[in-house]
Amino acid sequence: MYLAEATPSTTGRWIRPLVSRSEPDETPAQWHRILTLLANISLFIGTRGVWGSAASHRPVVAGIISVCYVSILVTGVLTLVVRRTRSLARLDLVVLVTAITLVYCALTMSHGYSDESILTLQAAREVAHGNPVYGQPWPWLFGHYGSVAITPTVTGGYDYTYGYPPLTALLTVPLLWIGHGPVPELLVTTSALVAGTVVMWRMLPVRWRSAATMVCLGFGFLPMYGRLGYPAILALAFLIPVVVRWTRMGAGGPADWARAACLGAACASQQLPWFLTPFLLAGVYALRRGELGAREAALAVARIVGIAAGTWLLINGYFIVTEPRTWIAGIMLPLTQGALIHGQGLVGISLYFTDGSDRLAWYSHASMLMAAGLLALFVLFVRRLGPAMSVLPWCAFFFATRSQDGYYLLMTPLWLAAALTVPPSAFATAWQPRLLHGRRGARTVLAAGLIAPSLVAATLAATGRPPLHMEVAAGSWTPTTVATLTVRVSNDGDAALQPHFMVTTGHGESRYWRVLDGPSSVAGHATATYRIEAPGGRFALPRKGVRMRLRAFTASPMTLSSQDIHLKREPASAR
Repeated sequence: MYLAEATPSTTGRWIRPLVSRSEPDETPAQWHRILTLLANISLFIGTRGVWGSAASHRPVVAGIISVCYVSILVTGVLTLVVRRTRSLARLDLVVLVTAITLVYCALTMSHGYSDESILTLQAAREVAHGNPVYGQPWPWLFGHYGSVAITPTVTGGYDYTYGYPPLTALLTVPLLWIGHGPVPELLVTTSALVAGTVVMWRMLPVRWRSAATMVCLGFGFLPMYGRLGYPAILALAFLIPVVVRWTRMGAGGPADWARAACLGAACASQQLPWFLTPFLLAGVYALRRGELGAREAALAVARIVGIAAGTWLLINGYFIVTEPRTWIAGIMLPLTQGALIHGQGLVGISLYFTDGSDRLAWYSHASMLMAAGLLALFVLFVRRLGPAMSVLPWCAFFFATRSQDGYYLLMTPLWLAAALTVPPSAFATAWQPRLLHGRRGARTVLAAGLIAPSLVAATLAATGRPPLHMEVAAGSWTPTTVATLTVRVSNDGDAALQPHFMVTTGHGESRYWRVLDGPSSVAGHATATYRIEAPGGRFALPRKGVRMRLRAFTASPMTLSSQDIHLKREPASAR
């Protein structure tokens, strides 16, 4: 006897009907074959590069990868010819094991530093030695480990402090004996990704399991973040058992307690789960209130919050006691540090399509208003929006000043986990406020009204004008590099502004240029001249056709002014 694939009931629970021993194993569905095949094919992504690196000086790793190639090829054949669902399910397991093997082979060959990994690794070392962790700048890390990204702030400096909840660092401490390189911390995040994938694979309906392998390990982008030591990977691993069949939360029992504890651990790993939690709790309340009433639903949510908060406090307890002020400032740092605008969201309007804005702070306002509006929509229309609980929270980041795609893609396995285990029928009896009942047009107006404030704020930010007008008056450069620039800056506004200069040639951030000569600020409706020097004494000129932008950031108010500059290829002397 075996269990057939689970099917959703009207209550949202998955029912696994029993099949008699005497019944023959059914022929695999064609879509199941295709899904397994796609997961198998996805393992090719990036594998050749890892093999090429290993073949020259780590032949054992190269040999293991070659065996994985055999596994991919043989599995591809068998996927299309096996005649039983049970046999195809075993091939799904082969694909998973092959993917895990390739992930660790890639970790063996590629384990460089990122800004998040070196900060987390240093935090682990400080914990091991009993030293403070939060509020401690470590600028020497970014020079010691070579070219590692730095987070510039609008104040003209950089953030060198640890700004994440402590769980990733705490889990790294026992592995510090491995060596002084990044491997201890990267092993934590990569192993967390593998563990999360295995848990998700096991919890999904049998026929959909290869989808977990493909999304978590096959495409290559999540293993890459694991090899870069992102704490968000650990948070993702803890969120997976929370989101799978999350509509069952609040019913009580050990499984409910375990999910709540995982939610607390996720919130103690990185800040992204903080944005998912309100949507999750609102959905659980609506589901349980529809079944049990308001009082029992409130108690169910309170139990989840209590267990999650207790887990979170237990993990953070040492730092709450030893460094309470710097700890709270540290874990709130991504929200308060004033990092430069960057990303693939709406901030691109001010970064790339216009010459800046004097209302950059409104991007942050738009993001917060969008998050609040989406949460309100979720509560009001949970029967329709309930299945999208795992996706809605990340939409607000598209409006933020830091709207990098990592905020979305790092959590994409949660989208799949909810889509495969939370059917729309689970919300048929969910409670939702009876506002404007039966009036479709009025509900549409209400929904638009909840989203409109964020759109207005985003419009204000995007349509702002650059407060400073800049003109390169002179400089010192060669056909390939520039050392200094003399910039004439005019302030078109009423308030005095303190500019911090940067030159960029691509989509990313650069380092600030040092002011050699010039006033600390430019008064309103005044003009000042600055002589600025490139970081390290020189800045490489881009090839012909690449846009070169001189940017000036100010902190109070938060503004950006940009100007395209065109430097002649022949040498010029500084004035």
